[in-house]
Amino acid sequence: MEFTAQQIASFLNGTIVGDPETKVNSFSKIEEGKVGTLTFLANPKYEHYIYSTQASIVLVNNDFHPSEAVRATLVKVENAYAGLAILLKMVEESKIKKAGIDPTAFIATSASTGEGCYIGNFAYIGNNTTIGKNCQIYPHAYIGDNITIGDNCILYPHTTIYDDCHIGNNCILHAGSVIGSDGFGFAPENGQYKKIPQLGNVIIEDDVEIGANTTIDRAVMDSTIIRKGVKLDNLVMIAHNVEVGENTVMAAQVGISGSVKVGKHCKFGGQAGMSGHIKMEDNSTIGAQAGIISNIKEGSTVLGAPAIDARAFMRSSAIFNRLPDIYRTIGQMQREIDELKKELNK
Repeated sequence: MEFTAQQIASFLNGTIVGDPETKVNSFSKIEEGKVGTLTFLANPKYEHYIYSTQASIVLVNNDFHPSEAVRATLVKVENAYAGLAILLKMVEESKIKKAGIDPTAFIATSASTGEGCYIGNFAYIGNNTTIGKNCQIYPHAYIGDNITIGDNCILYPHTTIYDDCHIGNNCILHAGSVIGSDGFGFAPENGQYKKIPQLGNVIIEDDVEIGANTTIDRAVMDSTIIRKGVKLDNLVMIAHNVEVGENTVMAAQVGISGSVKVGKHCKFGGQAGMSGHIKMEDNSTIGAQAGIISNIKEGSTVLGAPAIDARAFMRSSAIFNRLPDIYRTIGQMQREIDELKKELNK
């Protein structure tokens, strides 16, 4: 597909600086831009690339003012990164979607699939399962019994959904994700651990995206709940009876222990972890590799393990590399004090 700067500006309600007839047919990173491609500038630390990039069109924020000549045509928009996302989505949606049901797929006679679904090679759909309209079920996906999946969902290869779980509309489950596996529940008895049956399920609401090899455990009783708009990166672990609030995002390798309640619009850096049975209130941010062992108040930003206020952590970090010198200084001061005590006691 080929678009002019004028067409792109029309899509995004942007303004043009340069030639409105400049054409592009692909995308590129600003530092590796090629003629005929579109790129973007949202982070000021990449600004120097805009003066040398070979990309033909660059999306920039409205408040960007170049400090020297720019060869490319600029399209100014309210938010360059969001504008790029709109264009990428438009191109993605223009691709021809797979259609039809492969003869090697297994669909139980009591299951039902909506209009416009694609079901790939060796996919499995169990008893009494209902799949909505326009879903894309890729090869080797496993969908167990008594499951409901809404409209316009995508399940990539080797997605596994255990019995009795519910998936909303417009959800994306990437390859290898596992929904509804047993929670880590064992009771100590006579020096052994006895398995506690996990009889609940997982409920995933609308517009959720789940990364590759992410796992969400079913509840012991009731439900593990992922609220609408949540985005989970690859290799995230959500334990049993957790509730994740609307529009919360988690980067790779985050681990959430059992019965944690996470609020709305929260953010987790990579490898952050939360211990069980605690609460994180709305609009909070957890830095990468932070370890959370107590409740987090609304709007907090924390770092470290155990996690503390981010500003306090940064002040402490500035001292860490000076600790050996401080230790030696304190040791010297202690020796001098001991010498003074000896002199005073004579």
